[in-house]
Amino acid sequence: MSRTKHILRVAAKAVVGCAVLAGLGFVERSGDSLPVRDIQVEMDLGNGMHFISTEALKQEVLNGAGPVIGTPVNKVDETAIEQRLRAIPCVAEADVYHTMDGVLHVRARQREPIVRVVNANGSGFYIDKEGWTMPLNRNYTARVLVVTGQLAEPFATCDPVNVAEENDSLTLQTHSRAIHAMARTLMADPLWNAMFTQAVMDPDGNITLIPSVGMMRVRVGDGTQLAQRLAKLRMFFSEGIPQTDWRRYSTIDLRFDDQVVCIKRTPY
Repeated sequence: MSRTKHILRVAAKAVVGCAVLAGLGFVERSGDSLPVRDIQVEMDLGNGMHFISTEALKQEVLNGAGPVIGTPVNKVDETAIEQRLRAIPCVAEADVYHTMDGVLHVRARQREPIVRVVNANGSGFYIDKEGWTMPLNRNYTARVLVVTGQLAEPFATCDPVNVAEENDSLTLQTHSRAIHAMARTLMADPLWNAMFTQAVMDPDGNITLIPSVGMMRVRVGDGTQLAQRLAKLRMFFSEGIPQTDWRRYSTIDLRFDDQVVCIKRTPY
């Protein structure tokens, strides 16, 4: 008798398990056939920059190749929507997925520019932390390092390019890779990030840093030894002159080995 009860108990569990699996399958199938009733967008703004709003991203989804609201969730091409959003120059990443309540979710991350390049003809663009170029935005201006000079960088009007990639033939002919490397070096140090808000690059690629306070110019060469030369400048500031005396000099030249050459400001 006990053996019969055991067999019946096992059979009952199997029936219940099959019923649960069938129920889950029905829920999944019915959930996939639900029409999209809403789109929810989450945007990671990075350092608080606002190149694009969540509402603008939502409109990009709605203005795609086909209707979204009212379409069964299993008929929505989520991969195509992701590709559309990732094609926006200021968007670094985009993920699209749906939940069983008929909501289409969009999660996106905005690019974080670290430098703005201004060409001699007035055109310009940003470069983000990862080296991708970004067009300027008529509705928002990022407060980042600005590089000016006799520049003719070609990235103001072309599609986004990663200037940090070594195998890109176009970037090898420009100064943008050096500009990006310089900006990353300055950004990595709180002192230099706060102190230097502008840089000027000459046609040969030599860089002059301009601090946010005072009229001093800091010459650092082509940027290949920037970290070492800034370390020399830090030592000079801490041991050579107090901060109150910085304005006595018009130029500090760091291009020479084991030397800091200062030119005093000419009195008016």
